[in-house]
Amino acid sequence: MSDLAFPTQKVGDFTITAVSDGYLTASFDFLANIDPTEASHMQESAGITNHTSIHINGYLVRGGGRTVLIDAGAGGFKQWGGRLKAHLLLAGIQPSGIDAILLTHAHPDHVGGLMDASGQAVFPNAELVAHHREVAFWQDDGNLSRAPERARGNFLVARKAFDGYRDRLRTFEGGEVLPGMTAVPLPGHTAGHTGYRLDSGDNSLLVWGDIVHFPQIQVPRPEVSIAFDQDAPLAADTRSRLLDSVASDRLLIAGMHLGEPGFARIERKKLAYSVAYEQ
Repeated sequence: MSDLAFPTQKVGDFTITAVSDGYLTASFDFLANIDPTEASHMQESAGITNHTSIHINGYLVRGGGRTVLIDAGAGGFKQWGGRLKAHLLLAGIQPSGIDAILLTHAHPDHVGGLMDASGQAVFPNAELVAHHREVAFWQDDGNLSRAPERARGNFLVARKAFDGYRDRLRTFEGGEVLPGMTAVPLPGHTAGHTGYRLDSGDNSLLVWGDIVHFPQIQVPRPEVSIAFDQDAPLAADTRSRLLDSVASDRLLIAGMHLGEPGFARIERKKLAYSVAYEQ
């Protein structure tokens, strides 16, 4: 199998491939501003049979002599995902061939795939690139001590990843992080949650990280937040603003939980937004 079997888009000189890591499951009890029964009905209406299943994507970007991965999946943390490495191999990419990994943020379903079960870095030649606020948040012992019990494991996973790549960890404040790849601040979900805009020629794409977890719910209802958001009101405001922007610009988007098709545009009809997947 080649990468042609995976959802792929061309953006100028860049080739971007959505590489599935598998799934995680989150109860609708994690959602705020919507009744679980209504959430189930929205999933049913969208043709989604496993209502609480959340797909996990990483994005492979090739172009300009670089082979870049945006996020690394869950790596099997809590039995979530864990298929990214095998799917990269199916796409003809050896882990040693990845030269940079851009992180949208450091939740376990994005950094769990950076380290293997023996504690070794999965991508031995990759520079790890993340917003400085994101690294600082997870490294802060005060934040760890204040975290609820269910979230403490997240700190350990993030710290293990940062430590495993400590000799090739680069942090940024903003701007262009690699040629043609610009950091876009998307605050609320985590301290340094970041999207990446890819520009080449007249074409652009935005990898928007975790703007949504349930796209068929949170795109039409951007006020619906999830318990994984560190600042739920700010995350909802960021989501609303971004939906307006990408719909107006007809910008191609990619998202770690956008679903298996991997790429979409946001359409606006009257006051409601919807997801239109790109083939």
